[in-house]
Amino acid sequence: MTGKEISCLLKSMEAIEMKTYNLHIDASHGWLAVPTWELTDLGIENDISKYSYQSDCIAYLEEDCDLAKFIKARGETPAMKEVYDGKVSAIRDFERFSK
Repeated sequence: MTGKEISCLLKSMEAIEMKTYNLHIDASHGWLAVPTWELTDLGIENDISKYSYQSDCIAYLEEDCDLAKFIKARGETPAMKEVYDGKVSAIRDFERFSK
């Protein structure tokens, strides 16, 4: 197992244990941090737009469209904790989401 795979596994385990998703917000937008494996499990990884981002094994779902797709696929709104990332979130510099 590579270092990246171990990191992804640990992040996924943390997400499962916490059962609360971080909603990262900056001065003008927001993104929900979701493990990419969860998008795959829900069958929506191909439905995520170019307005969402990813870093390693975490997808940052854009709040206006992709977040709603995630909630609909789950069948319920998950617990969310707002995380203020400052005026301009570093998420904007991440790679655009791709399958």
